Amino acid sequence: MADESPQEIRAEALESILIEKGLLTAEAVDDVITRYSEQVGPMNGARLVARAWVDPQFKKQLLTDATSVVKSFGFEGGQVEKLVVVENTNKVHNAVVCTLCSCYPWAVLGLPPKWYKDPAYRSRIVMEPRQLLSEMGVRLGHHVDIQVWDSSAEIRYMVLPMRPSGTQHLKEEQLAELVTRDSMIGVEVLPGKPS
Repeated sequence: MADESPQEIRAEALESILIEKGLLTAEAVDDVITRYSEQVGPMNGARLVARAWVDPQFKKQLLTDATSVVKSFGFEGGQVEKLVVVENTNKVHNAVVCTLCSCYPWAVLGLPPKWYKDPAYRSRIVMEPRQLLSEMGVRLGHHVDIQVWDSSAEIRYMVLPMRPSGTQHLKEEQLAELVTRDSMIGVEVLPGKPS
Protein backbone atom coordinates (compact mmCIF):
# COMPACT_ATOMS: atom_id res chain seq x y z
CA MET A 1 0.00 0.00 0.00
CA ALA A 2 2.95 2.34 0.57
CA ASP A 3 3.59 2.39 -3.19
CA GLU A 4 0.09 3.58 -4.05
CA SER A 5 -0.40 7.15 -5.21
CA PRO A 6 -2.85 9.46 -3.42
CA GLN A 7 -5.18 9.11 -6.43
CA GLU A 8 -5.13 5.30 -6.18
CA ILE A 9 -5.86 5.45 -2.45
CA ARG A 10 -8.78 7.86 -3.07
CA ALA A 11 -10.14 5.68 -5.88
CA GLU A 12 -10.06 2.58 -3.66
CA ALA A 13 -11.74 4.48 -0.83
CA LEU A 14 -14.48 5.80 -3.12
CA GLU A 15 -15.03 2.33 -4.58
CA SER A 16 -15.32 0.85 -1.07
CA ILE A 17 -17.83 3.50 0.02
CA LEU A 18 -19.97 3.09 -3.12
CA ILE A 19 -19.99 -0.70 -2.69
CA GLU A 20 -20.78 -0.40 1.03
CA LYS A 21 -23.72 1.92 0.29
CA GLY A 22 -25.04 -0.46 -2.37
CA LEU A 23 -24.55 2.04 -5.21
CA LEU A 24 -21.94 -0.11 -6.95
CA THR A 25 -20.86 -3.73 -6.94
CA ALA A 26 -17.35 -5.15 -7.15
CA GLU A 27 -18.54 -7.11 -10.17
CA ALA A 28 -19.59 -3.90 -11.95
CA VAL A 29 -16.13 -2.44 -11.37
CA ASP A 30 -14.53 -5.64 -12.67
CA ASP A 31 -16.81 -5.57 -15.72
CA VAL A 32 -15.73 -2.02 -16.61
CA ILE A 33 -12.06 -2.90 -16.20
CA THR A 34 -12.49 -6.04 -18.33
CA ARG A 35 -14.40 -4.10 -20.99
CA TYR A 36 -11.69 -1.48 -21.33
CA SER A 37 -8.80 -3.93 -21.20
CA GLU A 38 -10.24 -6.70 -23.38
CA GLN A 39 -13.04 -5.31 -25.60
CA VAL A 40 -12.13 -1.66 -25.97
CA GLY A 41 -8.69 -0.45 -26.44
CA PRO A 42 -5.23 -1.06 -27.73
CA MET A 43 -6.12 -4.28 -29.51
CA ASN A 44 -8.53 -2.27 -31.64
CA GLY A 45 -5.83 0.21 -32.57
CA ALA A 46 -3.41 -2.66 -33.18
CA ARG A 47 -5.87 -4.20 -35.65
CA LEU A 48 -5.97 -0.92 -37.57
CA VAL A 49 -2.18 -0.64 -37.59
CA ALA A 50 -1.63 -4.22 -38.73
CA ARG A 51 -4.19 -3.86 -41.52
CA ALA A 52 -2.51 -0.63 -42.67
CA TRP A 53 0.86 -2.41 -42.75
CA VAL A 54 -0.44 -5.13 -45.10
CA ASP A 55 -3.05 -3.25 -47.14
CA PRO A 56 -1.87 -0.04 -48.89
CA GLN A 57 -5.41 1.00 -49.83
CA PHE A 58 -6.59 0.63 -46.22
CA LYS A 59 -3.55 2.60 -45.05
CA LYS A 60 -4.41 5.42 -47.44
CA GLN A 61 -8.01 5.48 -46.15
CA LEU A 62 -6.86 5.42 -42.52
CA LEU A 63 -4.48 8.32 -43.04
CA THR A 64 -7.07 10.27 -45.07
CA ASP A 65 -10.23 9.72 -42.98
CA ALA A 66 -9.62 7.70 -39.82
CA THR A 67 -12.97 8.77 -38.38
CA SER A 68 -14.92 6.95 -41.12
CA VAL A 69 -12.64 3.92 -41.03
CA VAL A 70 -12.99 3.52 -37.27
CA LYS A 71 -16.76 4.06 -37.48
CA SER A 72 -17.02 1.18 -39.96
CA PHE A 73 -15.37 -1.14 -37.42
CA GLY A 74 -17.99 -0.31 -34.77
CA PHE A 75 -15.47 -0.14 -31.91
CA GLU A 76 -16.89 0.48 -28.45
CA GLY A 77 -15.55 3.10 -26.08
CA GLY A 78 -16.02 6.36 -27.89
CA GLN A 79 -13.78 9.37 -28.02
CA VAL A 80 -13.15 8.79 -31.74
CA GLU A 81 -15.86 11.04 -33.18
CA LYS A 82 -13.03 12.91 -34.95
CA LEU A 83 -9.88 10.80 -35.14
CA VAL A 84 -6.76 11.64 -37.11
CA VAL A 85 -4.03 9.05 -37.68
CA VAL A 86 -0.51 10.33 -38.33
CA GLU A 87 2.25 8.14 -39.74
CA ASN A 88 5.76 7.65 -38.40
CA THR A 89 8.42 7.40 -41.11
CA ASN A 90 12.21 7.35 -41.28
CA LYS A 91 12.11 11.16 -41.42
CA VAL A 92 9.20 12.06 -39.10
CA HIS A 93 8.30 10.76 -35.65
CA ASN A 94 4.90 11.70 -34.23
CA ALA A 95 3.83 11.84 -30.60
CA VAL A 96 0.45 12.60 -29.05
CA VAL A 97 -0.47 14.64 -25.99
CA CYS A 98 -3.39 16.52 -24.55
CA THR A 99 -1.89 19.67 -23.08
CA LEU A 100 -5.11 20.77 -21.35
CA CYS A 101 -6.30 17.58 -19.69
CA SER A 102 -6.34 14.02 -20.98
CA CYS A 103 -8.29 13.84 -24.24
CA TYR A 104 -7.58 10.41 -25.61
CA PRO A 105 -9.15 7.99 -28.16
CA TRP A 106 -10.37 5.27 -25.78
CA ALA A 107 -11.97 3.11 -28.47
CA VAL A 108 -8.64 2.48 -30.19
CA LEU A 109 -6.13 2.89 -27.35
CA GLY A 110 -8.00 1.71 -24.25
CA LEU A 111 -7.39 3.24 -20.85
CA PRO A 112 -4.90 6.11 -20.89
CA PRO A 113 -1.66 5.51 -19.04
CA LYS A 114 -1.14 7.49 -15.82
CA TRP A 115 1.81 9.39 -17.27
CA TYR A 116 -0.38 10.68 -20.14
CA LYS A 117 -2.30 12.83 -17.64
CA ASP A 118 0.81 13.92 -15.75
CA PRO A 119 1.57 17.67 -16.08
CA ALA A 120 5.27 16.87 -16.59
CA TYR A 121 4.53 14.75 -19.69
CA ARG A 122 1.99 17.25 -21.00
CA SER A 123 4.46 20.12 -20.89
CA ARG A 124 7.75 18.36 -21.63
CA ILE A 125 6.55 16.53 -24.76
CA VAL A 126 5.83 19.97 -26.22
CA MET A 127 8.82 21.88 -24.83
CA GLU A 128 11.54 19.22 -25.12
CA PRO A 129 10.13 16.26 -27.07
CA ARG A 130 13.46 14.74 -28.10
CA GLN A 131 14.76 14.73 -24.52
CA LEU A 132 11.55 13.31 -23.05
CA LEU A 133 11.24 10.64 -25.74
CA SER A 134 14.87 9.67 -25.14
CA GLU A 135 14.14 9.28 -21.42
CA MET A 136 11.20 7.03 -22.38
CA GLY A 137 13.51 4.87 -24.51
CA VAL A 138 12.89 6.43 -27.94
CA ARG A 139 16.23 7.56 -29.28
CA LEU A 140 15.85 9.34 -32.59
CA GLY A 141 18.55 10.62 -34.87
CA HIS A 142 18.80 14.38 -35.32
CA HIS A 143 17.71 13.92 -38.94
CA VAL A 144 14.27 12.80 -37.67
CA ASP A 145 11.76 15.61 -37.20
CA ILE A 146 9.44 15.27 -34.22
CA GLN A 147 5.84 16.41 -34.56
CA VAL A 148 3.69 16.62 -31.45
CA TRP A 149 -0.07 16.48 -31.91
CA ASP A 150 -2.31 18.05 -29.27
CA SER A 151 -5.53 16.11 -28.77
CA SER A 152 -8.59 18.01 -27.67
CA ALA A 153 -12.29 17.47 -27.08
CA GLU A 154 -12.84 18.16 -30.80
CA ILE A 155 -10.09 16.01 -32.32
CA ARG A 156 -8.01 13.07 -31.13
CA TYR A 157 -4.87 11.58 -32.61
CA MET A 158 -3.32 8.16 -32.99
CA VAL A 159 0.12 7.30 -34.39
CA LEU A 160 0.62 4.71 -37.13
CA PRO A 161 4.01 3.31 -36.06
CA MET A 162 6.54 2.07 -38.58
CA ARG A 163 6.33 -1.63 -39.32
CA PRO A 164 9.20 -3.45 -37.61
CA SER A 165 11.87 -4.79 -39.93
CA GLY A 166 11.97 -8.53 -40.45
CA THR A 167 8.18 -8.97 -40.18
CA GLN A 168 7.37 -9.42 -43.88
CA HIS A 169 6.50 -13.09 -43.32
CA LEU A 170 3.98 -12.40 -40.53
CA LYS A 171 0.23 -12.45 -41.06
CA GLU A 172 -1.99 -9.53 -40.11
CA GLU A 173 -3.07 -11.15 -36.82
CA GLN A 174 0.55 -11.78 -35.86
CA LEU A 175 1.49 -8.22 -36.72
CA ALA A 176 -1.31 -6.88 -34.52
CA GLU A 177 0.25 -8.70 -31.56
CA LEU A 178 3.43 -6.65 -32.00
CA VAL A 179 1.68 -3.28 -31.74
CA THR A 180 1.60 -1.57 -28.35
CA ARG A 181 -0.52 1.24 -26.98
CA ASP A 182 2.61 3.31 -26.39
CA SER A 183 3.70 2.94 -30.02
CA MET A 184 0.31 4.33 -31.07
CA ILE A 185 0.87 7.33 -28.77
CA GLY A 186 4.36 7.75 -30.20
CA VAL A 187 6.40 7.17 -27.06
CA GLU A 188 7.72 3.79 -28.16
CA VAL A 189 9.36 2.49 -31.32
CA LEU A 190 8.59 -1.12 -32.10
CA PRO A 191 11.75 -3.21 -32.26
CA GLY A 192 12.64 -5.04 -35.47
CA LYS A 193 12.38 -8.79 -35.58
CA PRO A 194 15.14 -11.04 -36.90
CA SER A 195 14.51 -12.31 -40.43
